[in-house]
Amino acid sequence: MSNTVTFPRLPALNSQAPKALQRNYTNTYHGFELSDPFHWLKDPSYPKVDDKDVIAYLEQENDYFAQFIEPQQPLVERLYQEFKGREQPQETSVPWVKNGYEYRWYFPEGKEYKVWLRKPLAGGDEVVILDENIQAQGKKFYSVASVSVSPDNQYLAWSFDDDGSERFSIRVKNLLSGELQADKIEQTSGELVWSADSQQFLYTLVSDEWRPYLVKAHTLGQADATDVSIYEEKDSGFFIHLGKTSSGQYVLIATGSHTFGEVYTLPSGDFAAKPQLLAGRDIKMEYDVDHAHGQFFIRSNDQHKNFRVATVADLAPTYDNWRTLIAGSDSHYITGVTAFAEQLVIEEKVNGLEQIRLRAYDGAEYTIEFPEAVYSAGLGNNPEFSQPHLRISYESMVSPHTVYDYQLASKKLLLRKQQDIPSGYDASQYQTERLWATARDGMKVPISIVYKKGFKQDGSQPMHLYAYGAYGMGMTPEFSKVNLSLLDRGFSYAIAHVRGGDELGYQWYLDGKLDKRSNTFNDFIDVAEFLIKQGYVSQGNISISGRSAGGELMGAVTVQRPDLWRSVILGVPFVDVLNTMLDDSLPLTPIEWPEWGNPITSKADYATIASYSPYDNIAKVAYPPMMVTGGINDPRVTYWEPAKWTAKMRAYKTDNNLLVMRMHMGAGHFSSSGRYARLKDDAQEFAFMLLAHGIHD
Repeated sequence: MSNTVTFPRLPALNSQAPKALQRNYTNTYHGFELSDPFHWLKDPSYPKVDDKDVIAYLEQENDYFAQFIEPQQPLVERLYQEFKGREQPQETSVPWVKNGYEYRWYFPEGKEYKVWLRKPLAGGDEVVILDENIQAQGKKFYSVASVSVSPDNQYLAWSFDDDGSERFSIRVKNLLSGELQADKIEQTSGELVWSADSQQFLYTLVSDEWRPYLVKAHTLGQADATDVSIYEEKDSGFFIHLGKTSSGQYVLIATGSHTFGEVYTLPSGDFAAKPQLLAGRDIKMEYDVDHAHGQFFIRSNDQHKNFRVATVADLAPTYDNWRTLIAGSDSHYITGVTAFAEQLVIEEKVNGLEQIRLRAYDGAEYTIEFPEAVYSAGLGNNPEFSQPHLRISYESMVSPHTVYDYQLASKKLLLRKQQDIPSGYDASQYQTERLWATARDGMKVPISIVYKKGFKQDGSQPMHLYAYGAYGMGMTPEFSKVNLSLLDRGFSYAIAHVRGGDELGYQWYLDGKLDKRSNTFNDFIDVAEFLIKQGYVSQGNISISGRSAGGELMGAVTVQRPDLWRSVILGVPFVDVLNTMLDDSLPLTPIEWPEWGNPITSKADYATIASYSPYDNIAKVAYPPMMVTGGINDPRVTYWEPAKWTAKMRAYKTDNNLLVMRMHMGAGHFSSSGRYARLKDDAQEFAFMLLAHGIHD
C-alpha cells in the first residue's frame, strides 16, 4: 500500500502553507553533530514570547488553520451541537459533607465555569461561596486549582491561573462577611493547606523556570513579603507537592522526581515546628503517606516494585521503624492507600483492572464488587475522616460516569448519580471488549475497544486509536461523551494500553522508559497490526491521537509507520525530545532525565533518544494528514515543540496531504479552560478526523 493517504474532497486552501525560515544552528555532542534549522522558533526571552519573527510565524500558521477550518464550519458546528447536547445545561455535583456543611458545585446554564455553594447541616440557606464565572470576566483563560475552606469555616482560599501558564494566584474571601480579603499571593503551584487554627496556610512558590521549590506560610491579613519559609528544595530535579493527611493532623511536604523522593510531616497545629523527614531520598524509593490513630500508613516500592504498605508510629516515624502491613505482590499493583477512621482503603490494579480493597484495622479485608467485567473505578470525594460510606467514581466505555456511596455497614453500592445525556443515550446499543495483542517481543498488550452494535469485523469501518504510554500513567476504559459522535458514524474507538503506562503493574511502566522507550512505539504499532489482522479495521483506515507524551508517541509512530494511519492528531506533542533533554535551562528538563535519559552526560542516552526523537527522525517521505496543537503559555510542552515539528514536517514531507497547526495564543498545556470552549476545540479536531475519512456530516 502506498505511503500516501489522500484527504478526500478537501477544498483547496486560498494560499500556500506557511514556510518557516531555516537558519543554521549546529552543535556537537559526544562526537555527534546535531543540526536544528528551526531552533530560532524558541524565543530567546522565553518564558516571555515577543520575538517578531516567532510571533509572525505562529500567526501565519493560525491563519492557515483558519483557512482550513472556516469552510468546514457546518461540520464543526454540527459536532459542537452534538457535544453540547450531551452536556447537562446545569450540571451539578453530588453534594459532600465537610465540617458541618454540605457543599456542591454546579454549572449555570450557558456558562463556562463552576459556581461553588454550601449550606449548614444545622439548617440555613445555601449560599454561593465562589462564582468562577464572575472571577473569569474579561479573561480568555481561567482555571481553578484549589478551593479550600478554613477549618473554622470562616475563610475561603482559592488558587487560579488566568493565562494557562500554571502560575497560580491565591485569593482569600471572608465567608461570614462576603468580603474579599487583601491577601494575594502570586506565582504559586496552586496547592495550599490550612493550619488547624485557620490563621495561616501553606503554599508553594514556583521559580522563574516553573519549578515548585519553596514552601511558605502565609498569615491572614499580613503582606506576603512577611511570609515565613518552611522548606526549600534546592535540587533542580525535584518538585514539591503539598497535602494533608486524612486525619487532618499533619501537613505533608512531598518532594521528588519521577522515580524517587522523600516526605516531610508538619503538625497542622504548629507551622513553626521543624518538618520531620520519614525516609531520605538516598533510599531511592517512591512513597506516599497517610495518617490515622497515631500511625502513618506508607505506600512504598522499597521492597517490591508493585509497592507494599508499611506502618510506623507518628512519634518515631524514621525509616528503621517501618513495619510491613501489606506485602508487595506480583499480581496486585498497589496504586493508593487512604486512611479513614474505621478502615484503610487500598486502590490497586489486578490484571489491568482497577480494584478497591477495604481493610479494617483488625485485619479483616474485602474487595468491592462492580457490575461490569471491564471498567474504571476509584475513590471519589471523601473529605470526612469518619463517615458511614465511601464515595466512589465508576464508569466504563459504555457506562457514563457514575457516583456511588458504598455503604460500609451493608457492603452495598448506593447509586447517587449517573451522568445524564440530555440528547439521549442507550448503553445497550454499544459493545465493549478487552482484547490482547501479542507484541513483537512476545508481551501481551491489552486493548480496550468500543463500537456500536452491528459493527462489521471485516475491516471496512474506520477506527480512532488512542494511547499515552508514559510516566506510569495508565489509561483506563472510561466513558467519553464526545466519542459517541464517532461511534454513531461507524467508527470503533480503541485504547492501546502500551508499555510506559502502569496498566499491568510498575514493571509495565519501567519497560517503556529510558533505553526501553522503543517498546512503547512498537506496542502501538503491533496493536494496530493486530487489529488489522483481526478485521477490526484495515490498514490506512486508522486515525490516531495523543496528547503531551502521548503526542510524542504519535510523532514516533508517524515517522516510523506513516502507511498505517489515515490521519494523526498531535496534541501539545512532546516531539523535540533530544533538544529538550539537552537544554537544562528548561524547567522540566532535570526532572525528566530519569524518565528519558540525560543526553548531556551520557553518550548512550544521547544515542537512544536520537534514535527515536520524532522531530529528529522526520524524513523526506509521504506522511498522512496531520493536525498539531499547542499553547503559547504551556510550561510543560513548550510552544516551539509543535511549531518546530510543523515547520520541519512542511520542509521534508513529499506528499500533498494537509498539515495544520492550531496555536492557542492565550492558553497553555490544557487548551481552552471553559467547558464549552473545550468542546469547540474538540469539534475542530473531530472535524479534521472525519474529513480525513471522507465523512462530511
